[in-house]
Amino acid sequence: MPELPEVETVRRQLATRLPGLTISALRICDLKVSAQDQNELAALVVGRRVCALRRRGKYLIVDCEASLLIVHLRMTGQLLFKPEDEPRRPRYVIEFGPETSLFFYDVRRFGTLTGLPAAGEAAYFSALGPEPFSAEFSARRLRDELAGRRAPLKSILLDQRRLAGVGNIYADEALFRARLHPLRMGGSVGPREAQRLHAAILETLQAGIDHEGSSIESFVDPAGERGSFQEILNVYQRTGEPCRVCGTVVQRIKLGGRGTHFCPRCQPRRGGIAPTARHMRAVSRPPRTRQPPSFAPPQ
Repeated sequence: MPELPEVETVRRQLATRLPGLTISALRICDLKVSAQDQNELAALVVGRRVCALRRRGKYLIVDCEASLLIVHLRMTGQLLFKPEDEPRRPRYVIEFGPETSLFFYDVRRFGTLTGLPAAGEAAYFSALGPEPFSAEFSARRLRDELAGRRAPLKSILLDQRRLAGVGNIYADEALFRARLHPLRMGGSVGPREAQRLHAAILETLQAGIDHEGSSIESFVDPAGERGSFQEILNVYQRTGEPCRVCGTVVQRIKLGGRGTHFCPRCQPRRGGIAPTARHMRAVSRPPRTRQPPSFAPPQ
């Protein structure tokens, strides 16, 4: 988190304001944010005009003249046009003349900023899988990726080398829509099921984009507004609540250190469960009380 829909929401908003502006300054306030120092980053982009905003998987790309700034929000990163009463210290600031500045806040400090010559883009993203909405990602391509795999479906969907942009929230939701158990062994998925999963991935991601992301945790757009996808979640973080389709209690397991949510009736645990996951037990918990996220500065 944030995942493809959240990054796409940020991209779309920035694309209405930044193209045509010139980067006048770049200030790094937290050295952990980049492997490059401030002078190296500034040499690549300061004084150059922003041409476009793009996205690759979960990465946001700021296209400048002959160079790129690549932003990864990681778990809690927020790019904001700073409001007047913002108390937090940013990790970096990009200034676009006297009128516009973009501030990056990140409670957990995992987000990154990278500068590249434009010619270095292909090498930088060479390990990423296809974009979900591209022609390269077809139902046939998905089935080929699953063929022979003994890993759980959820783990395969989270592998950015096979498909770019899907994370924990949208993997759980897509598997629910596809009526497939998250522990199902990838190689056990048949042609019709692969087609169903392909459609479910695209439908889920598009719904996330249409709702301007999920703000179940810390995500806000550059204007500080929350998304609304969390209001229509079927299983993610709905442990102990009734399934919206059949009424069965939504369950949660741990898979690869991540909470994984599913409906045991809509997503039955039958044939083809991954060998590494056969002894996992689902647990039911009381429904979570959701509260608006706190954006207080870290102590």
